[in-house]
Amino acid sequence: MNASSGTALRSYPVLLAGLPAAGESWVHWPRSSAVLLDTYETVALKARLDHDRADPADHDDPRLVGRVARSTGEQALAALAAAREAQPAWARVPLDHRLDFVRAFHRLLRERAEELMSVLVAEGNPLQVSRWALSAALNLTHPDSVAYARAAMVWEGGHAGRLVRLVRKPDGVVCLDPARNAPMLTALSGVPTLAAGNALVVNAPPTVPLSTAHLFHELVAPLLADHGAPPGTLSVLCAPARPMLRTWLASPHCDDIFFFGGSAQGAELTRSCLEHGKKPIMELAGNDALVVWRDADLDGAVEAALERYLGSGQLCLAPKFALVHPAVADDFTERLHRKVAALRVGLPDDPEVVLTPVIKRNQCKEVLDDAVARGAELLCGGDLVDVHGRPSPRGPFVRPALLRVRGLERAAAMNAVTEETFFPLMCVVVPEAATSPAAASDDALLDAVLTFVNANRYGLRNSLWARDPHVVHRFTDEVTNGGVLKVNDSHIGTLPVLPIVGGTGLSGGVFGEANVSFLRTTRLQGISLATGTGEPFDHLAAAGMPLVARPAPSTRIPLPGQSGTSRKADT
Repeated sequence: MNASSGTALRSYPVLLAGLPAAGESWVHWPRSSAVLLDTYETVALKARLDHDRADPADHDDPRLVGRVARSTGEQALAALAAAREAQPAWARVPLDHRLDFVRAFHRLLRERAEELMSVLVAEGNPLQVSRWALSAALNLTHPDSVAYARAAMVWEGGHAGRLVRLVRKPDGVVCLDPARNAPMLTALSGVPTLAAGNALVVNAPPTVPLSTAHLFHELVAPLLADHGAPPGTLSVLCAPARPMLRTWLASPHCDDIFFFGGSAQGAELTRSCLEHGKKPIMELAGNDALVVWRDADLDGAVEAALERYLGSGQLCLAPKFALVHPAVADDFTERLHRKVAALRVGLPDDPEVVLTPVIKRNQCKEVLDDAVARGAELLCGGDLVDVHGRPSPRGPFVRPALLRVRGLERAAAMNAVTEETFFPLMCVVVPEAATSPAAASDDALLDAVLTFVNANRYGLRNSLWARDPHVVHRFTDEVTNGGVLKVNDSHIGTLPVLPIVGGTGLSGGVFGEANVSFLRTTRLQGISLATGTGEPFDHLAAAGMPLVARPAPSTRIPLPGQSGTSRKADT
């Protein structure tokens, strides 16, 4: 473990059972700004270093920011065995002491916020995206979030002279595969997972490993050791995902697979987990709806819709389409259009830039063409540009696109609305207004909008902008789709206690729900402690009913077929 601040190269070996170990090679990470400004030369430098063909001067190139060791298959097996051995001892550490580890991490995260943000920016996250990721990390580990976890993990009460306890016990060894588009934030799910009493094996993605390695080497591992965790409690590897997942599935030492990725891959992995006796915790794709009602604060709603373009739309929990009341659709669309057209590309350290290079550029064009062919109106964007905003058929950026679609039925036929779109594209969907009186038409319109939201095959989070208490109540009461609902607030904004990820349908699989990692990586156990008096268990008394009198000695209850006449019992 060797990293320092400033311009020195951050260097992270494999973290195997809490100790540094040499990997089979290095994944070098140049500054994202260097890649954008001088793509060919910078990528060539990385390739020389990664394949051990570098000149001595290459290792001191100022374009480099860090390197992470690639782990071996043998190290993956060793990490699992060490985790299995260490986990029982870590679980025996009192819960409150393990929760102190999270509280200490939260304080350290605040102290080293600028350092962490510099790593995120170097990795390619714009400053605004980095600030959002840091706020989410702070809310995930906030004291209020820890207090909720403490209350949810242990309940005690007295009944029928017995102590009844409901306790959540750790699953054991949890293997975590973070998302490639937000590796640091998704890897942070490992912190409450550890505090729940589990051992953790993290696989930092080789395509973007730096922030994950930095987080665990610099912050998590030292704190974990300070709070009494055995060395095997944590290992941080770096290897391609598919062979790593196969290793986890085959190992008797893996209990949970905590996976971030696409819906199709997640469904396949869920089946494999169940076949191998593993618990699947799936955090998959998102296709969130933002509903704007006739009485909405349009300025606030537009800002929430604009969050679609953070990171060029490559955040799973960003709003993907807006359902806008016909009475305010023109005003809302005009305001949003002006702001979307003003977004510009640039380097990630520019505080005004929110856009990043887009991975699925070809798919973006296909979705746009499909939407226009099906009747959508393209208001702006969709063309490829370079880092300076100049049109280029090989440009890494997509100019932010905005579509307008009239009618829910038409929208339901477009991939731009019904599927997750992982690029800077927002659809404004305007339901057709009814011809009945205003109150009745609004009720019918609300019915249609809520039905549309609930019919979404994805279910990460949904949001509403409305002032009418009746509309707010129906949205929060009747929308069953999604792990999180937001009302009159930032769509992607995070809060203490409120889950950050987790959802239904294609967003979380068959076991999907709002994700509180303290709870998702544990299981509920019920415990009853009697006083030891030897009294027979009285079932009705335990249920809160008064004792039922026994029949008098002189009375015999007749058997079937006998007379009901009482006779004296034999003495």
